[in-house]
Amino acid sequence: MSYSTSRLRDFEAITLSLAEHVTGSTPHSTVALGDSLELLKRLPDASVSLILTDPPYHSTKKGNIYGDKAFQEDEHFLDWMEQFAVEWKRILRPSGTLYVFCSAEMSARLEVMMSKYVRPINHVTWTKPNLPGYDGWKGKMNKEQLRTWYPHSERILVFEHGSYGDINANRKSLMGEYLTQCRKAARISGKELTEITGAYGKVNHGGAVANWEAGRNIPSRAQYALIVAALESRGVEAMLPYEDIIRPMNVHGGVEFTDVWNFMSVRPYKGKHPAEKPIDMLRHIITASSYPGDVVLDCFAGSGSTGVAALELERLAVCMDIEEDWAERITRDLAQVEPLAEEAIPRRSVKQAPQRSFELVSNALFD
Repeated sequence: MSYSTSRLRDFEAITLSLAEHVTGSTPHSTVALGDSLELLKRLPDASVSLILTDPPYHSTKKGNIYGDKAFQEDEHFLDWMEQFAVEWKRILRPSGTLYVFCSAEMSARLEVMMSKYVRPINHVTWTKPNLPGYDGWKGKMNKEQLRTWYPHSERILVFEHGSYGDINANRKSLMGEYLTQCRKAARISGKELTEITGAYGKVNHGGAVANWEAGRNIPSRAQYALIVAALESRGVEAMLPYEDIIRPMNVHGGVEFTDVWNFMSVRPYKGKHPAEKPIDMLRHIITASSYPGDVVLDCFAGSGSTGVAALELERLAVCMDIEEDWAERITRDLAQVEPLAEEAIPRRSVKQAPQRSFELVSNALFD
């Protein structure tokens, strides 16, 4: 595929900003060695489309994971993570998405802290339906001694740009605010723009533009093209491309689309990273929450699986790690990655439920 000029420009600027820490690069990937918090401060503003990262969990206290035992108190860990939240907000493009892996024990406090900077849009539960005979500590530990429910899941917090905690938090969006600004600059009413785009509602034959501006939903590519043509013809300067203002969310009935995910853990092998995540889950996230050619960043890269998945799916990969051995391995691995053929990309089937009325489905969501 041909990468967009703007995304390549972002990637090149990132690589240049990390130059003295780069352990290896390809035309579409960069690996940097060092403290990722300090490395992030070097990155240009609004240069990353998808941040997909797996920081130390802190609550698990694993000695073989760098930084997992570095904090005496939970508050110290949260203070440290808050510094990342500040940088993540700064470097994330307006249409970008942030995914942060964490433990169930810390997820609520992390989400509240991070909501000061970015807006939570999902709290995903990742379960691990491993095959019989491979269930890790679940099968080995003494159940009778448990004083809580066994933690057989992890959490993935998902964020976008925007506010949280006010009356409009569930409706306002950067895309909606941008559309409102451009429409008013063109001195065109919402009703007129609705007529131009032909985006009438099914019930009241109107309100589509109002819904877009409120952030309740988004225009299609074809509708956005009509919006751009109409507003630019009224004197608005070149509007942003679709990919720069519309946050991607590419899901359908053939893949996992709920907020409970079932991906098996990575089975032990020689050289496995202790916190390695399944590559099919990483591909799922990257496909859903980025456009082809986007910059994908993992600032706790570990095994480098995020970078591998990004290159396989024809994205631009930026990986950071503080441990030299892992940075060197990532560098070697990324140099060998080839894009996946379309037919080779796994399509995870989801059991189809019988069709029911909307009322029955909505009433059953929280059974």
